[in-house]
Amino acid sequence: MAASSVNPFLSDSDEESDRKMGRNKDAGTPGPAVPEHSPPSLLLSPQQEPGYGSGSGAGVVKAAEAQRVPLDSIAAQLLRDQYILTALEFHTELQEAGRELPRLRDYFSNPGNFERQMSTPPKDLAPVPGQLNRAGSISTLDSLDFARYSDDGNRETDERLAAFTESDVPLQERKNYKSSPEIQEAVKPLEKRALNFLVNEYLLKINYKLTSITFSDENDDQDFELWDDVGLNIPKPPDLLQMYREYGSHATSSKEMIDVAVGVDPKDLEVLPYDKELAALQQPQPQEAKTVQELQDQLNILNNEKLLLASQIRQLKSEIEIFKQHNLTAAPESTMLPPATSEQVPQMRPMDSGEYLDVRSFENDSCHPEKEEVNSSCLTDTNIDSSIHSIDPSTVATLIPHDKKETKSTTDTSHETIQFNKPNRTLSPAFHQALLSFCRMATDSRLGVEVSRIADSEHSVMLMLGRCLPHIVPNVLLAKRERMVVHLCQELIPLILCTACLHPEPKERDQLLHILFNLIKRPDDEQRQMILTGCVAFARHVGPTRVEAELLPQCWEQINHKYPERRLLVAEACGALAPYLPKEIRSSLVLSMLQQMLTEDKADLVREAVIKSLGIIMAYIDDSDKYLQGFELQMSALSDPSERVINATHQVFLPAFAAWTTELGKLQSHLIPTLLNNIEKIIRDGEHGLDEHKLHLHLSAMQSLIPPLFALVLKNAPFASKAKLQGEVPQIEVTRFPRPASPLQDVATIIGSREQLSVLLQLYDNQLEHEGTTGWDNLLWVVNQLLPHLIETVGNINVTSTSCVHDFSRYFWRLCRTFGKIFTNTKVKPQFQEILRLSEEAVDVSATAGNGVLTKATVPIYATGVLTCYNQEEDRKLLVGFLEDVMTTLSLSHASLDSLKAAFVELGANPAYHELLLTVLWYGVVHTSALVRCTAARMFELLVKGVNETLVAQRVVPALITLSSDPEISVRIATIPAFGTIMETVTQRELLERVKMQLASFLEDPQYHDQHSLYMEIIKTFGRVGPNAEPRFRDEFVLPNLHKLAISNNQQAIDTKRLDVAIQLFEAYSALSCCFISEELMVNHFLPGLKCLRIDMEHLSPEHEVILNSMIKECELKVENRTVQEPQSSMSIAASLVSEDTKTRFLNKMGQLSTSGAMLANVFQRKK
Repeated sequence: MAASSVNPFLSDSDEESDRKMGRNKDAGTPGPAVPEHSPPSLLLSPQQEPGYGSGSGAGVVKAAEAQRVPLDSIAAQLLRDQYILTALEFHTELQEAGRELPRLRDYFSNPGNFERQMSTPPKDLAPVPGQLNRAGSISTLDSLDFARYSDDGNRETDERLAAFTESDVPLQERKNYKSSPEIQEAVKPLEKRALNFLVNEYLLKINYKLTSITFSDENDDQDFELWDDVGLNIPKPPDLLQMYREYGSHATSSKEMIDVAVGVDPKDLEVLPYDKELAALQQPQPQEAKTVQELQDQLNILNNEKLLLASQIRQLKSEIEIFKQHNLTAAPESTMLPPATSEQVPQMRPMDSGEYLDVRSFENDSCHPEKEEVNSSCLTDTNIDSSIHSIDPSTVATLIPHDKKETKSTTDTSHETIQFNKPNRTLSPAFHQALLSFCRMATDSRLGVEVSRIADSEHSVMLMLGRCLPHIVPNVLLAKRERMVVHLCQELIPLILCTACLHPEPKERDQLLHILFNLIKRPDDEQRQMILTGCVAFARHVGPTRVEAELLPQCWEQINHKYPERRLLVAEACGALAPYLPKEIRSSLVLSMLQQMLTEDKADLVREAVIKSLGIIMAYIDDSDKYLQGFELQMSALSDPSERVINATHQVFLPAFAAWTTELGKLQSHLIPTLLNNIEKIIRDGEHGLDEHKLHLHLSAMQSLIPPLFALVLKNAPFASKAKLQGEVPQIEVTRFPRPASPLQDVATIIGSREQLSVLLQLYDNQLEHEGTTGWDNLLWVVNQLLPHLIETVGNINVTSTSCVHDFSRYFWRLCRTFGKIFTNTKVKPQFQEILRLSEEAVDVSATAGNGVLTKATVPIYATGVLTCYNQEEDRKLLVGFLEDVMTTLSLSHASLDSLKAAFVELGANPAYHELLLTVLWYGVVHTSALVRCTAARMFELLVKGVNETLVAQRVVPALITLSSDPEISVRIATIPAFGTIMETVTQRELLERVKMQLASFLEDPQYHDQHSLYMEIIKTFGRVGPNAEPRFRDEFVLPNLHKLAISNNQQAIDTKRLDVAIQLFEAYSALSCCFISEELMVNHFLPGLKCLRIDMEHLSPEHEVILNSMIKECELKVENRTVQEPQSSMSIAASLVSEDTKTRFLNKMGQLSTSGAMLANVFQRKK
């Protein structure tokens, strides 16, 4: 830097005398003796030029003119006396007058001059009161070291600068430091860390390992294996030995400093030999003149070529206008679009706004990449406010300058049309746009707009600098805090990108892109979007070759960076740059990078971004050999432990991969059958323990494949060629399709538009209803292969697995809703009905023979997944009839009720079906068969928990009261669990009293004294609902009755019945022991009941007796502890009683008052 050769604390005369003495000494002539500290004059004059004083006398002040003090001496005096603010003001005024002093410029350009507060200052330079003590920061624009700068967090001191070597210090300054040891600065923290690293490296190199270990222990806050841990953004310096050998070998050439005055007529000054030599060097040599002439000739040729191309462009524009007029009269485009082409049309841009390659100029692109025609609306530069996500990745602008006098620049190649490799794919534009919407970029803000366009000529570069610098310079001067420095870094992004695009040297371009990716230490979401926007603009401008050679290496370098934010930037960049890379690189290097990050990265956010980028990559791959690799990535993503990654897989990767699979013809031949086979294997392997999570992942993937499967059926239907957009198209019902998990799972997005889908749906319903499926191979595969396979698989799952039943039910529900009501009624329901055999004629036969299929999961999945798809009256009647038939058949055949319970649990989770289920149960309540009534009573237990209390009071309790007086004792006993569930869930006191009275009648009525099964059911219910029931019900009813039952069981003569009741009592007491039980209840009921139970266990089950003894001892110990603690807390109890009494009297008085505010205020007045 310039500051390294100027000592700001020496006056101009001091330095000049040193230089003169040095030159005179070299010439062998003595120089004039100049005192080291000559007193300054009090008069001011225009700046004098010391360098001219050694010449022939030109520039010497006339004798008649009063001697004045040079401006440079004043500046030196201000800096020496530490009048920093005054010097800064002086510097500013000189700048405004056009008379800038090199001394002040160099001083304020050097950030090291403001880092004195953390070191030991020289005695004579000690800070005075009012001194400017600034925190370390990057102070000025020209002091920024862009190649090394990074946002490193701590800004208390500027520790990002490497220690200066002695050769960097000016000669006079070095002499001062050597002669005054007391002004040596203290070692800065980063200097200490750097030296520690080098010392440890040296110790290891010479095998002083123990010393190195001790040294490492004493500096345990530093990682000696990683140079980046030091904190300096510079490459690792050479080792100590090499630095020692090279010390002193760097010769510092003395530089002649010449201060040029402003306002002096050059004619009055004589040119020195130094200036004559410089002028001689600036004279063009013959060889250089020849080279300049050749370049000028090339420039003329290129200008002529430019004019020729401009005329061709004008001709093409006129042809396009004609085509546009013709195209406006053409019919709307069909869904079946031809493959994309790479035809490009040059684009003209007005000069007044600068010449840019603007990312946003493609956002509202109405010309689809699948069309061979070129839409002329793409050729007008309009103000576009739509989202960046609608970028057409294959459209490229050609930038033609209007200034014919513009000189040749290094970016002539950028004026050529850039061709990007288009994949041989047939994705709809809507799907493509929705997929690119996951590339999050920033073009809404001013800075985002600036980043999204890149200057293409010298004129536009100047315009860009004029816009950007006013935002950069204030941040440079005010960069006191970390957030300000980060904002400054963001403001630099457009400049870095523009320079990287236009710079002719590959090495410099690589360094600039390295700066871009390392500009911010841990970029947040907004900063990453800004960088990605710039990368996309860069890629559009330079083409695929330079993107591969310059941008991809930057991503590869940071793939294993220690900060997840950097790795996240790499993952997002791979997806954003995919459209602009050569297709061979997309399917090889980029795919391998993302696969490595998916399998190795530990951060969920990074893997989520990897999955989204993989989805974008899948839209640009046309190499069928990569299909199996894509399938493996899909299975790996589905088995990821993070929920974020799995959601991203369903939202982005699976739809994109399914689209490619559809084009390859492998959706029905490989992808879906492979998932089905995996599901079957999971079910077979789960006989002793089903892996429900793994099954859920596979079924979720199957659900995500339903929309592309239906789109495939529509596109390959016999009527596909008839689907034309003519006239007014009817709107699609909002509830026609299930809500998609992402835009990529929307059938309209896959097809291309809602209008096109509406036309296809009309033809689809008409084909199914009137013409059938003959010759419709894709739909026949669904009907003849997929559905039978699924129904067979459903019959093999465990009906008691609630989650498994729910997942299959959701799959069938989405399948039926997507394929429509006609398909469900004509293709899906008949296949289930044929297996279930529940026609009216077959019910009686099934009841006598026992229908095994009714006990499987087929029943709940058919009821909840197929019959609930549509909610019209006839659909509800069909569901009610099916459930009534199943309940009747299972009851009469004494079969397991698990399938019916599973259906009730799944339907009961939705309040919309509560009335329907109560209707089914009432059918069972009034049925003539006691078996059916008993089943209905047991089903109420499942339904009570989800039904609101109004329905319980109006529908459930009356039905249970009816069943509790049934002639059959088994029906009455079956109502006890439902009554217990009501006691557990309901809060209405009237209902609780009715249930309590009914249970009391079971216990007290003499007709039930010998009913062993009734007592077993009551005890079991008490143990289940007691811990969760209302405490009053538990204390007043459950515990006393359990005590009575324990006493009566001691008198039971039959050991088997006695043991059964004792075991149930043991379970109930174990559950209730966890509840709070008052001392009175503990002494009067709980402990006596346990002792009675112990008597039974002594004779029937000694292993239970041991546990009972420990329970009794624990309860007795609790009673004793409460008795001991009672006297100690008597005072607090008395105080609480007084407090309660006071509160009661206060509330009573408040209740007697009216709502008048005056009367309410009288309560708090003191009595007189």
